[in-house]
Amino acid sequence: MRTNLEDSTLTIYLENRIDSNNAKAIEDELLGTVAAHPGVDVVLDAADLEYISSAGLRVLMKLRKQVGKRSIPVLNVSPEVYEIFETTGFNQILDVKKRLREISVEGCELIGEGGYGKVYRIDPETIAKIYSPKIGLAFVEGERATSQKAFLMGVPTAISYDVVKCGDSFGVVYELLNAKTVAQLFNEDAGRIPELVGKSAALLKELHRIVPGTGSGLPNRKEKLLAWADSFGDLLTRDEAEKMKGFIQSIPDRDTFLHGDYHSKNIMVREDGEFQLIDIGDAAIGHPIFDVAELMLAYIILPNSRGGLRSDEELRGLLGFDLSLAPKVWGVLCATYFGKTTPEEIGALTQKLMPYCVMMMAFQATSISGTDKEAVRLRVDSLIRQRFLPAIEQAQPLDF
Repeated sequence: MRTNLEDSTLTIYLENRIDSNNAKAIEDELLGTVAAHPGVDVVLDAADLEYISSAGLRVLMKLRKQVGKRSIPVLNVSPEVYEIFETTGFNQILDVKKRLREISVEGCELIGEGGYGKVYRIDPETIAKIYSPKIGLAFVEGERATSQKAFLMGVPTAISYDVVKCGDSFGVVYELLNAKTVAQLFNEDAGRIPELVGKSAALLKELHRIVPGTGSGLPNRKEKLLAWADSFGDLLTRDEAEKMKGFIQSIPDRDTFLHGDYHSKNIMVREDGEFQLIDIGDAAIGHPIFDVAELMLAYIILPNSRGGLRSDEELRGLLGFDLSLAPKVWGVLCATYFGKTTPEEIGALTQKLMPYCVMMMAFQATSISGTDKEAVRLRVDSLIRQRFLPAIEQAQPLDF
């Protein structure tokens, strides 16, 4: 029996068949191996397991009793073997994971790109979000679970199928029939901006009327921001951290559904005109300002970053359409969502909401995993100390 011990995790590889002919021998070896490594986490890799009978399942039951309350993941299970676990109910006793389907996106149309990965059109009926190689399976599975929760709440999001492997990356496949992003439609016909942005803003208002309720399983955005303010250690003084937390605490509590990344590249329009949302893994609950601030990042901050470290072409790629169109998009959004139509009203609203937008900009820039401490220190100084903390002084209470 092959094994591998790494970082206090003992991986045991199950192979071939486990049935009444060899169950006793495998039981002795399996339990003996685990007993020889007390206190470690046990993982079973079933990539090469062809069949398991009831006698083999009883061996796994004994293993579970031996390790106590600790979970035992069973990974890379073939569909045939998974069916046995599911039929017998063992998928509720053990943490059984199916072997991931492998796909390729070579030659597929790239329809969207964000901080976590890229979205490809696989065929006329499906798309796949392929995450960056540095993003682990647990995170991807968590985003898929969040998407499913949102779908069950009535959010018009694409139906998620399975988690897949694509080269060194993980991804999620979604159903999406003959659709284009709002950003793509802007590029085809800028004259449709009033219509498409109006519908997008109206849909956002509908989303913000959804009350997930207790037990929704969605994270609380405000709590995440408070934890962020506590995460900097000696990079911020105690007074600076408390000032940030006080501002975040001042945001009214709401049990409101939040998309988490609502912009024109994440809104799809089907041929029948129906809107569907993608990239909904950041869904949460909280005040609508968190979604609105994300929109300001896309339509106010990003276009005004011209001349910085990114080229116009890079900025256009992030936005999804020509930078010169962004003010018009923001204006239509303000008119539909807030009822502000004149340049004076839109300017005043933008100024009022800016501290919250700067907060989200600082949050995103200093929360990127894998960033070295010196880079974080520089971002803390430029975005938190020089921009966010001064913006707090000008902040006005939210009234929507």
